[in-house]
Amino acid sequence: MSKLPTIHETRPVASSRLFHVEEVHLEFSNGERRIYERLANRGHGAVLIVPLLDDDTLLLIREYSAGTERYELAFPKGHVERGENILDAANREIQEEVGYAAHELHLLRSVSVSPSYMAHHTNLVLARNLYPHRCEGDEPEPLEVVPWKLDNFDELLLQPDFTEGRSLLALYLARDWLKQHG
Repeated sequence: MSKLPTIHETRPVASSRLFHVEEVHLEFSNGERRIYERLANRGHGAVLIVPLLDDDTLLLIREYSAGTERYELAFPKGHVERGENILDAANREIQEEVGYAAHELHLLRSVSVSPSYMAHHTNLVLARNLYPHRCEGDEPEPLEVVPWKLDNFDELLLQPDFTEGRSLLALYLARDWLKQHG
């Protein structure tokens, strides 16, 4: 299993404003051939930020999610722009979405969402030592900023609108990082 399949051809199948689907013709080391479909990697990754207003207060946002057709509670997130450093992207996004910038940013982990059909990665970042600073974002409506005490960690996990997998993982990683680094 250590030998990667040979890619014989990659070609576009469908395209929309947000997604490009491509077909990948593969041959595995045992001679088996398959055609896979995947979302083409078009961007430079994404960031999801866990902003800490103080040592015990997280800042979350509540925004409309078209996929679930409801408002979801999550951490701020966004795309990394061409040529932009991951931590700079994280700082820009929290300024746009929660109205704060950070003096201290820590990359917790880079994660894939669905590696079977996407090459996209999201960089989970902890932001500390915040100060008020708002930048214009691209959201269609003002986002609700929801402060949440870390002491109420378990209660956050039970919120019916806190379901986004990357936010759940980031919450655990941030909690563990804070236990180790204070």
